[in-house]
Amino acid sequence: MKNRRFWNIARTWSLLALGTALYAFGLQYFILPNLLMEGGVTGISVLLQYAADIPVSISTLVINLPLFILGWRQLGRDAMILTIGGTVLLSLFLWVMERAVEKGWIVPFTTEHDFILVVLYAGLTLGAGLGLVFRAGGTTGGVDIIARILHRLRGWSMGQIILTLDVVILGTSLIFIPKEKVLYTLVSVFISSKIIDFIQEGAYAAKAFTIICEEPEKLAEAITDELERGVTLMPAVGAYSKAAKTVVYCVVSRFEIRKLKSLVRLHDKRAFIVISDVHDVLGEGFREE
Repeated sequence: MKNRRFWNIARTWSLLALGTALYAFGLQYFILPNLLMEGGVTGISVLLQYAADIPVSISTLVINLPLFILGWRQLGRDAMILTIGGTVLLSLFLWVMERAVEKGWIVPFTTEHDFILVVLYAGLTLGAGLGLVFRAGGTTGGVDIIARILHRLRGWSMGQIILTLDVVILGTSLIFIPKEKVLYTLVSVFISSKIIDFIQEGAYAAKAFTIICEEPEKLAEAITDELERGVTLMPAVGAYSKAAKTVVYCVVSRFEIRKLKSLVRLHDKRAFIVISDVHDVLGEGFREE
């Protein structure tokens, strides 16, 4: 039990460190050298660097301090430990990247024309970094704290929450930077939000089949034998026909979709099939928590 707890803690903090390091790299390598923007508190810090030459590593930590109090009350002590850790790690890696750029160990990617390439890789890098941080259960502070609170209370997508808040902040930045830069940044933020959701949920995405057919018991047996997947049989009544039916429900991986479709059609060509996206599937045959 102690060994398992140790490895869980080690995995959490490793993901947190990797995510913040990746995010700091993306910011220093793609965003700052091309005078682009970023959302959230980091975006405010970027503006401060552009306007007053205040290092992002310092302003990010200072601005987040009041938000720690809100997060402590809403998310609890355990969640805030990871949040504070994530914010401190982010500031640390930002400082490391700043020193690396100053000393020439890292040469930032700059361009005068191909900004699409910049925003694509910036969105991918920043989104992957934040996705890993969220998957570890932490945040990097700022609007991430607000996103986790709303995700916990309302179940809303964290990527969509961050996207909405970022649009508001980026709209304000029009006062300070050219609109072309803000428009390019919006593309990066949108890509980042999709990468966050993919890392949070997409890696374990699966498909749920809801099937109405003539011989549900035989189909369930075939699915169990050939796909080795669990099947649930649910009683139902047709609203129009008033006839009693049995609905077959089964969750499979993305790689088994075609096979299950063929299996259903083989047993009943007139079967009614509804295929739905499901995320973060836990249990036997899928991911174990």
